[in-house]
Amino acid sequence: MYCVIMCGGSGTRFWPASRRERPKQFLNIMGRGPMVAETCERLQPLVRDEEIVLVLGREHLDEARRLFAGRQVHILAEPLGRNTAPCIGLGAIYAEHLGSKEPVAFLPADHFIAHVPAFLDALRRASDLARSGAIVTLGIVPTRPETGYGYIRRAEEEGDRPGGVAYEVGAFVEKPDFEKAKQYVARGEYYWNAGIFVATAETILREMEIHLPGLYRGLGELKKALGTEAFEREMEAVYPRLEAISFDYGIMERTTSPVLVVPCECGWSDVGSWESLYELKKEGRDRNGNVSEGETFLLDSRDSFVSARGGRLVACLGLRKCLIVDTPDALLVADLGMSQEIRKIIEQLKKKGMEDLL
Repeated sequence: MYCVIMCGGSGTRFWPASRRERPKQFLNIMGRGPMVAETCERLQPLVRDEEIVLVLGREHLDEARRLFAGRQVHILAEPLGRNTAPCIGLGAIYAEHLGSKEPVAFLPADHFIAHVPAFLDALRRASDLARSGAIVTLGIVPTRPETGYGYIRRAEEEGDRPGGVAYEVGAFVEKPDFEKAKQYVARGEYYWNAGIFVATAETILREMEIHLPGLYRGLGELKKALGTEAFEREMEAVYPRLEAISFDYGIMERTTSPVLVVPCECGWSDVGSWESLYELKKEGRDRNGNVSEGETFLLDSRDSFVSARGGRLVACLGLRKCLIVDTPDALLVADLGMSQEIRKIIEQLKKKGMEDLL
């Protein structure tokens, strides 16, 4: 089995710790090492290093090479970001180039998994199903009404398929409001969409030929240059012409081919914000519900997250549900519940031309 790990994205919701040159996937968010390295380690029972393909932005190539020095993982650098469909297409042609005939798993680099055996079991089941030519996605069994995720609605009928329970996908659903999210959880037929797909490279490329012909033609040009000195030059020429489109919209919402969902209960989180990281660190909270990192001093403070990453003491008094992230060149102070809105700060920094802080 090959795994294509998608390492794109700027991680703006983790500003100021996450920056353009070193985004979230290259940070030690959970205290276990950089997230992309943790993702690779998680997959070790299923794949060898030489069966792992990292697809990342060119600006992160040096960091990835440093991080994986001495290892046999394959690293592909996109000249510019073009969303997940081109990323998955590039991974598919490269997996073919490496000789893959089996299903390939495509997954993000920056997610957290609490129960690794359950996650790996779901990937194995998805791989078994994908051999038939289906595209299989993992559906995370929801634990709460969540408005920050897209959902997958399963079809009514359950199929007894090789490897265990799986369903045909009824629909991919956009992020709901809170009332709809409560209904989804209560009905039991909706799953969180984690953006994890398993399919053969042949299936992926066939779907792109049908639904994204421009992308398919571009990938064909790149495929001819794989393994040659001309590959980087072709990447520079082809990538700017590719449509920036997500795999969900470009393929999953358009295909008429079999699409299956494997339910998965693995303690998954996309760690999409400081607040979600605070939720994951429940066991590390003090008796007042605070999470602190680095050299901190909290008095009369409750339910707050304080991260001292600037090499100095951060002392707090009287906080209530606050977020403080201190770095050497920027300090963030916010309502913890508004951490999803940090992109607004990024927008202001761009408007003011403060590129050195992005």
